[in-house]
Amino acid sequence: MTTSCEIAVVGAGPVGGTLALALAARGRKVLLVDKADLKPMEHPDFDGRAYAIAHGCKDILREAGLWERLPFAPCPILDIDVTDGKPGRAPSPLKLHFDHRAVGDDPFGWIIEARSVRVALNAALADSDVIVRAPAEAVVTRNADGAVLQVGDERFESKLVVAAEGRQSPLRNQAGISVTRLPYHQTGVIFAIAHEKPHNSVALEHFLPGGPFAVLPMTGTAAAPNLSALVFTESDANAKLLYGMDDAALARQVAARLGNRLGSFTLAGRRWLYPLYAMYASRYYDTRLALAGDSAHGVHPIAGQGLNLGLRDAAALLDLASKAEDPGADSVLRAYQARQRPVNMAMLLGMDALDRLFSTNFPPVRLARDLGLAAVERMPRLKQRFMLAAMGR
Repeated sequence: MTTSCEIAVVGAGPVGGTLALALAARGRKVLLVDKADLKPMEHPDFDGRAYAIAHGCKDILREAGLWERLPFAPCPILDIDVTDGKPGRAPSPLKLHFDHRAVGDDPFGWIIEARSVRVALNAALADSDVIVRAPAEAVVTRNADGAVLQVGDERFESKLVVAAEGRQSPLRNQAGISVTRLPYHQTGVIFAIAHEKPHNSVALEHFLPGGPFAVLPMTGTAAAPNLSALVFTESDANAKLLYGMDDAALARQVAARLGNRLGSFTLAGRRWLYPLYAMYASRYYDTRLALAGDSAHGVHPIAGQGLNLGLRDAAALLDLASKAEDPGADSVLRAYQARQRPVNMAMLLGMDALDRLFSTNFPPVRLARDLGLAAVERMPRLKQRFMLAAMGR
């Protein structure tokens, strides 16, 4: 027996799951396949992982029915401090401060616990018309007329297949779409801290010779009313050392970078290790196939824009595919690539340049970038443009 659907999404993570739900909300018949079992991802314990969601991405989360289902309240990002320095020393007095009130009443975005997004996705999918097959693997055959997905004993026909499988995308590889990778020889170490002073919804991006050190404000819990997620970016070797330290030694490393900004603190949740590299696909589509999110691109996490780029891919596909009589037509796919690839490439190159500029201890470069931060701080119109870009406007 063959089941017809209009669009099949392979990959039920935040990008693929959001797209599938939003398409179904607009009346499209959607199949969603993921090789993992989705329910165990709803781990009940706080684990320190979080997403930075730009203001401009809220609309698609709301249309997908996710925003109102988030079980843990998102924490707004009201201000952002950008500083430069060295571990164990006070930041340079030449810094950059972004205040959301300079561009309106809305926050720059929100920090949302990763488990909160998964819980919301699973709940929304259970209440939707999306056909979900997970854990399952799809064998995909595509031609000019459509696509066939063999999922176990079931056979599905679709006009469009969206690959939202992540950076190692099998569908992208099957289509022969080449990928360029830019190694950073850096690794991110991620965990959370419970701290004494409130963060007041202020995010910190502190540039250090080894890489940026980010402090992201989170919504507290009854046990820890003041919580923040930390992202260390260090060389691969140093990151492994940090990851393997006992709590007391790691806390000393945090204090050397954070100072007394948040008062006394304790480590919270578990630690996560993520090797960092940028990548981009040579094209975003093939016959009856579109790449979205990390299947198409990956950027340095220096500004927390990775998931936002994927959600903007989803929003573009939603806009184009939901209106098209044939959502997998070559004209639709070309329009999608023309809309998204230049924007994503610009973000990739910008994040790459920022990391290379700030991840150095060469004194003339350090002086030049400190002066640059100070100059931008005194240029309201330029600051406003940066702030609007951070919001996804």
